Amino acid sequence: MSPSPPPSSVQEARAALGKRLREIRKDSGLTARAVAAAAGWHESKSSRLENGKTSPSDGDIRLWTYICRAEEQTADLIATARGIDGMYIEWRRMESAGLKRVQESVLPLFERTIWFRFYQSQVIPGLLQTQYYTRAVLDTVVALRQAPGDVEEAVAERMNRQRVLRQGGRRFAFLIEEWVLRSIIGTPDVMANQLGHLIGMTATPAVSLGVIPMGVVRGNAWPVEPFSMYDEMQVSAELVSAGLTVTQPREIAEYSKAFTELARIAVFGASARKLITSAINALG
Repeated sequence: MSPSPPPSSVQEARAALGKRLREIRKDSGLTARAVAAAAGWHESKSSRLENGKTSPSDGDIRLWTYICRAEEQTADLIATARGIDGMYIEWRRMESAGLKRVQESVLPLFERTIWFRFYQSQVIPGLLQTQYYTRAVLDTVVALRQAPGDVEEAVAERMNRQRVLRQGGRRFAFLIEEWVLRSIIGTPDVMANQLGHLIGMTATPAVSLGVIPMGVVRGNAWPVEPFSMYDEMQVSAELVSAGLTVTQPREIAEYSKAFTELARIAVFGASARKLITSAINALG
């Protein structure tokens, strides 16, 4: 199976970087062919770089700015290129150092965030998971992606991360599609325990838990990929093959709008608990 192409936000960022390279080259008075010849590249490489078809390496950028006599821009261009690479990280690459390391990597982000917003269309959000549910989720990750099998260590780290729920001065808003409540992860007993835990979490003062009922008129609130919002600074989206980090204000605003629309069709409080209880009863 060929790897999934980068999402549009990554492609747009690459195109913007390519445009900067083109402007630098034009300011130097050189043609794309002349830059390629001076760098010892095939002449098509300059075009691929300028059109965002190929991501430039650090060496490519250094050569480009040297040839175009714009070395003062080298450091900034390299930082931009590395930032684009960091936007889109395949799960296999991320998990290669172990599942515990993945859990640890987001802890600094959680500790500096004040306002959390989570939308889930696949599984219960991590901050609301029980250890048994988390273990079932990570066992599936190991099976599907041949990730390292340090599941117990990763479960312990995720449970440790949940301490942010008990720290003052933070707000947490969760939106969950009802079908997530009815998708059995692990065993029926694991799922029943998880759903009971969710009901208990609705009494937490800093937590807002909304459930989007099945059969509701969706309007502008279409189901989308799971995403997490950290203040107004970053969005993390979960794709099938990779994780996407969004930091551009325009794109963050789009996710914020999507979250608002999804919240409008969700139910909260007693109505949410009723849907969760119904899902527990359906387990038999």
